[in-house]
Amino acid sequence: MAKADVEKLLTAGGKDKTIRAKYDVPGNKEEFIALAAAEGYSFTVAELEEVLKESGDVFEKYGNPPKRSIWWT
Repeated sequence: MAKADVEKLLTAGGKDKTIRAKYDVPGNKEEFIALAAAEGYSFTVAELEEVLKESGDVFEKYGNPPKRSIWWT
């Protein structure tokens, strides 16, 4: 279930630039997960890392303004 929540969030962010912008703000995975938990998603750092590894995505930010390339379209 938790991996499904990660996938749901990454898909939602891929479809909605407002979601992407909100989740590009947290500085680390713990803050990212806390924001997600406040919105009803439930997963751990390990589960987030596992999904990102499986998909080949990298959590770190790039560019100016900084953003993540984890979002699924």
